[in-house]
Order: sequence, then C-alpha cells, then structure tokens
Amino acid sequence: MSIKVDISLLKQEFCLEAQFSVPKEGITAIFGSSGSGKTTLLRAIAGLEPNVIGDIEVGDESWLSSSGSTVATHQRSVGYVFQDSHLFTHLNVRKNLLYGFNRTARAQRRIIFDEVVTLLGIDSLLDKAVVQLSGGERQRVSIGRALLSSPQLLLLDEPMAALDNDSKSEILPYLERLHLTLSIPMLYVSHSTEEVTRLADHVVLIEDGKTSKYGPLLETVADMDSRLASQANAFGILEGKITAYDDDFRLASLDVGGVAFRIATNKIEINTSARIRVVAKDVSICLDKPDRTSILNVHQAKVVDIREYPLQGVCMVKLNVGNQSLLARISRYSYRHLGISVNSTVYAQIKAVALVH
Repeated sequence: MSIKVDISLLKQEFCLEAQFSVPKEGITAIFGSSGSGKTTLLRAIAGLEPNVIGDIEVGDESWLSSSGSTVATHQRSVGYVFQDSHLFTHLNVRKNLLYGFNRTARAQRRIIFDEVVTLLGIDSLLDKAVVQLSGGERQRVSIGRALLSSPQLLLLDEPMAALDNDSKSEILPYLERLHLTLSIPMLYVSHSTEEVTRLADHVVLIEDGKTSKYGPLLETVADMDSRLASQANAFGILEGKITAYDDDFRLASLDVGGVAFRIATNKIEINTSARIRVVAKDVSICLDKPDRTSILNVHQAKVVDIREYPLQGVCMVKLNVGNQSLLARISRYSYRHLGISVNSTVYAQIKAVALVH
C-alpha cells in the first residue's frame, strides 16, 4: 500500500508540480526551504486548494483523478495539524478532543480516546481551558484532536515552527511514541534537519514548487543527484544501536554496521536505537590514519562517488562507512592534491556529530 501523488497547481505566480510515491506507513517528511511549496502540497493533498489537477491515491482510494473525478475535502479521511494549534478557545481540552471523536461514525472509529490521551501525556490537561496551556501542550492537544477522527492519513504542517526550543524538546518524544505505537501514516512538513533526522522514515525533497527526490530517508539525503547534496548545509544520517556508555568520559558508543562511533552525550540506555546527523563540512579526508588527534571518530571509508562544483571551489565526496553513507565537503584543491577516486580507501575524520534518538 502506498501514497501516490502526481499533481500540478497554478496559484497566482506560484506553480506546484509534485510527483512521488511513498509507503502508506510510518512518517514521510516533506522537506525543503521556506517558500518551496511544502504547505501548498499538503493543502492540495487535503483538498484545501482549488484547481489542483492530476492524481492522488491513498492506499486503494483515489482522492483525485486526472479523469476529472475528485473526493470532496470533507470526505477525505485526513487529520490536519497546523502550525498554529487552531484549538477552540471556548471549549476545554476534553471537549476539543471529543470534537474530532464525536464527528467520526462509530463504525469508523479506530483510535481510542484514552489511548490518545495517554500516548500524548495530556490526561492532566483534560479539564483545563485552552488559554491555560503552553505552546507545546496546545500542539499535543491539536495532534490528539486530529488523531481522534481516526484518519487514514495524518498531515502535520510544521507543527513545531511556532514553538520555542524547550517546547520542541517536549513534543518530539510524543511524536516518536505515536510513530512507534499507531499505524497511521503521516506526512510531516518541515525545514528542520533535526526534526527530519529524528522522525522520518522516508522523505520527499521539494524546491521551488517541484519535488526533486523521494525515497528512504538515509539514502535520499545522501543522493548525490539531489540539489541538497550540493548545498553548504548538506548532511548524511547514520543509524545504529548504542552498545556502551562510559560514565567517566560521558561517551556513548553507537554501532553502525560494525563501526563504533563515539558520541559525547548524557547518559543513554544500552541497546537504544539512535541516529546521528553528520554535516558534510564537518568531515575531512585523510589517506593515512592519523595516530594522534583530538577527533573522536576517525574511520576507514570507501569513496563511492565524487562531484566537483567549480564555481564554489568545492568537491562533494560520498563515502561508505559501515555500509551506510556519509558526505564530505572538501575543497577542490584538497581533492586534486589527495588524488582520490571512486573505490579509493581513505580515512574519514568526523569533527562533530549530532545525536538524535
């Protein structure tokens, strides 16, 4: 089962052209810079944008067909979470949640009220007025209301964009819990690499109104044919399990395909699944393994692809480490000086990693 989108929309001076197919499970991030068309794409899928042409299929249902048939907005089984929570201020938390629940026919209810309340940690908020809630609490209630309509698809439009860092840190674990517990697929709009790295299984890259790449997260962000890989903020993602923790040095060991990465972090449980985000400009390349260095992670790697960008004076090198992909952004001079090529064996010096789990 999959979500298939092949649509176009002309909206004033903006043109949206989106084409992708992703599994109807897990979290798919729609990732791009501000103004790239992420929200317009989400609204088009929900049926909130007029004049959309093309095809939208969710599982075995056709919501829009190029033949002209369309499912009305209110008949599309979606839950929509906006940047602003859009809660009803004249209702308390319980009644806001029941609004979505009661509007769903009994036979179509697949989500239990108490389950959502527990998963989102909002049981203590049920009798509170909306105005008494923090930003993070409002968004958790908004997500709960959307879930209680038992949608086939949950659409989240930058749900943390308006939150401060503390509120974001508060809500992320709840989103992860939903991901692991419920079987509702999610399309998650974001321009935050941290959110995408932490939450997504798949990703759709969008720029200037056009989807450019889509697929599994780890493969797609390291795809050398994507525009993302050519940018100064290009990054790779590695995932594995925590195998050890050193209390004295506050270092965790993450096993990535048999390669141990040392990560400076607070206490973390052994066997926890985790990902690390590695920015390409934080990776340097050596032909010989340095014996004395303050860099915690120096690993043997194989060069699998190389792209030069003469106008920028840089070169992007794709490396295989532990059967996963890293990107290294080095100068063209360094590339020529090292004399590396595809299939070269080198050492990657990784100056910094960001742990997400």
